[in-house]
Amino acid sequence: MMYDTIIVGAGPAGLSAGLYAARGSLKVIILEKEGIGGKIATATKVDNYPGAPAHTTGSGLSERMREQCVELGVEFSKKTYLSNKETDEGFQVQTNDGILKAKTMIIATGRASKSTGYKGERELTGLGVSYCVVCDANFFKGLNVAVIGGDDTALTEALYLTKFAKEITIVHSQDQLQVDEILRNKIINCPLIKVLNNTELEEIKGNDMVESIQVKNRTTEAISEIPMDGVFIFVGQNPDTEVFVGNLQRNAKGFLVTDEEMRTNIPGLFVAGDVREKSLRQVITATADGAIAGVNAIKYIEEQE
Repeated sequence: MMYDTIIVGAGPAGLSAGLYAARGSLKVIILEKEGIGGKIATATKVDNYPGAPAHTTGSGLSERMREQCVELGVEFSKKTYLSNKETDEGFQVQTNDGILKAKTMIIATGRASKSTGYKGERELTGLGVSYCVVCDANFFKGLNVAVIGGDDTALTEALYLTKFAKEITIVHSQDQLQVDEILRNKIINCPLIKVLNNTELEEIKGNDMVESIQVKNRTTEAISEIPMDGVFIFVGQNPDTEVFVGNLQRNAKGFLVTDEEMRTNIPGLFVAGDVREKSLRQVITATADGAIAGVNAIKYIEEQE
């Protein structure tokens, strides 16, 4: 099977790229090992996407994008991208379930959450420790969970967890949440959420599953242990580019380098969205990147033929 383009990542950038490529009559497959929509899928409200109806959710917006792609014939696969190599025909992509071939590729893998490196984190990852709410929230229905972090991403994920968890404890190292007033008020006024400011995570404890967290108050230096069923960690993000090391040009922070047409240093290979070196990372800029990448994939194939 020869595809016209293989898109890695089904966030707004990947979905937009798929939409535009398919509108140009390309045969498209999108690889997404996790959930459709990427980070935006957990947003309880999207109010900065032009034209979006009131009360639009991230999952709702993502699902509509997916439906548009499906209507145009885009295929979706949960195969995991492992590597690629250039061929005379284009690209050969190695996945965890075989090889795929395509004339062009679009990388739209977004950003991945950083690990904290605290004791117990690595041992209990997948056993109550998670970095993806949209992937794992359903496992914590009626349970107590901790969210580590206090930025927009952490708090948005915490609000999403209120659909599932019994109680959410936000562990935050600063004296106040580092977000805008609207989001801060949502957190403060939510009866299911408790915020521990000036507090650092020291250890995640448990045998076969998470059982508790040990935290320290930065002001009093008092250490306490809190019973917990799960821990979601959001202490920053890195571009999800490790699998592309050696192939594509990256900047000092690891983001992939492109020109304004989403072209990389490899002909026929494009990059779109948060994984790309850019000044603003929002849904609207991701979809714009995807549209440009999709259109330029069409142009590239036309030029080669």
